[in-house]
Amino acid sequence: MDGGTLPGADAGDDASGPDRVVCHVDMDCFYASCERLREPDLRGEPVVVGMGYEPGETIGAVATASYEARAFGVESAMPISEALERLPRRADADPEDPDAPDPAEAGRYLPVDLAFYEEVAAEVKAVLHDCADVVREVSIDEAYLDVTDRTAWDAAADGGDPAPSAAAGPSEVRTLAEGYARHVGERIEREAGVPASVGVAPNMSAAKVASDADKPDGLVVVPPGSVETFLAPLPTAALHGVGPVTERALAERGIETVGDVAAADPEALAEEFGDRGRELVRRARGEDDREVTPRGLPKSLSRESSLPRTADGKRKRETVSALAADVARRARERGCLYRTIGIKAVEPPFDVNTRARSLPGPVDDPELVEAVALELLAEFDGDAVRKLGVRVSNLDFAESDQATLGGFEEDEGVSDEDVDGGRAGRNVRDASDGDGGKLTDWIGDDPRDEGGADDRVEPSDRDGQASLDDWA
Repeated sequence: MDGGTLPGADAGDDASGPDRVVCHVDMDCFYASCERLREPDLRGEPVVVGMGYEPGETIGAVATASYEARAFGVESAMPISEALERLPRRADADPEDPDAPDPAEAGRYLPVDLAFYEEVAAEVKAVLHDCADVVREVSIDEAYLDVTDRTAWDAAADGGDPAPSAAAGPSEVRTLAEGYARHVGERIEREAGVPASVGVAPNMSAAKVASDADKPDGLVVVPPGSVETFLAPLPTAALHGVGPVTERALAERGIETVGDVAAADPEALAEEFGDRGRELVRRARGEDDREVTPRGLPKSLSRESSLPRTADGKRKRETVSALAADVARRARERGCLYRTIGIKAVEPPFDVNTRARSLPGPVDDPELVEAVALELLAEFDGDAVRKLGVRVSNLDFAESDQATLGGFEEDEGVSDEDVDGGRAGRNVRDASDGDGGKLTDWIGDDPRDEGGADDRVEPSDRDGQASLDDWA
C-alpha cells in the first residue's frame, strides 16, 4: 500500500487548526534494534551499544541499552565500566565457574556502527517521506509527520457503530488517524525491519509525549479536545522540553505534574525560565500552534523501492527508470537543479552499493537522470538485489545556467573507480567523483532540534539513547 489517503478520509483544508493530525515517530532503542536486525540471535537479549567502545574493553559510554539491559540499571550515556558492574559481559559468563558472571544476568556489548545505522535509518525515512508530504526529521531515529492531508480524526466507519480504539491513550473510538498511524508503524517494521512507537495528536508537543507513553512498539492516540486531560497526570519530565534541570527547578516550586504546570502562572514561570516558561504552560494546556516544517533545504532527493530478491535485468531497469522519473519530477516540483546523479543497489542481506556521477554544472533533465542511472545500474547486471534507489544531489535552488548533456559527456573529471568500504555485514562501493555517492548522502543530515530556547532538547528528552551527533 502506498502512502495515500486511507479510504474514507476527509481531510480538511486547514492544516493548522485543531483538526490537524500530527504523528511523532520515535524508534525504539534504535541502535540496539539495528544490531538485532543484523544478528537475530540478539532478540530478547540484553544489548548494550557503546560509543568509543571496543569489544573486550571497559572504556567508552553507552549509546543505547535495550529494554532488557535497562532492567539491570544500564542507562544511556553511562560509562561502560559502570554498565559492566550492573550487567556483566556475556562473553565473561561461565555456568561452570562459580566466580564468573551468571549467563542469565549478563549482556551483549557491541561497538557503534554508525554507517549501518544510517543505512537502516534511510529505509525508515523512505517510509516516512512516502507516508507524509511534510516530514521534520529531528534526529537519526525521530521525526514528526503532518498527515492532515492523508487522513482525519473522523471515526472509522465499518458499517455499524464505530469500533472502540485499539490504541493506548484517551481516544475512545477508532479513528481514521489511528488506522493511518498504525499503517505507518507497520510499514516501518515491514520495510526497515525495526520497531517504532508512534504518537498521534493535533499538535507536535502532544504527539511527542504520546510516542513515549507506551514504549516499545506502542501506538498512543490523543484526539482533539483531550490533550490537556491526557497530559495532566503525567510527571513534568514527560512534557516536551523538560529535562532533569528544569524538572528539579519546577519541583522546587512544588510543580510535580504537567497539570501543575498548566495551572501555574505563566508570568511566574517566565521569571524563572524566560519565554520558555510561558511556552511550557501553553504546552501543558494542550496549546501548540507550531507547524511541522522540514529542516532547511534538502541536500539530496532520492526514491527507493524494495523488491523480492531478483537478478532479472528487465525488472531492475524498469524499476530504476520509474525511480529516476519520480526523483526528477520531485526536483522539478521543488524548483531545484542537481549536479550529481546516483543509484543504490542493495544486495541480500545488507550489502549496500552506491554509484554516482557528477556533472560539470547543475541541470534539470529527467532524461539525463534516467540515462545516467541506467548506465550506473549496468555494473550490477546479473547481481541479485533486494532494493534499488535513485538519487540526485548537490542541489541548487538558485537560478543558474544549466550544463548540457554534451558537456556532461565531455567531462573527464569523473572517476568511477571503486572505493572499498568494507564493514561487517556491508560492502559499500562508491564512485569517487567528488560528492560521489557516500552512503551518508542517502541519509541526509542528522539534525538536532535547535529551534530556540523553547525548543531546546535536554538530555532526557529522548528514548534513553545518546545521539551519535555528539560522538561521531
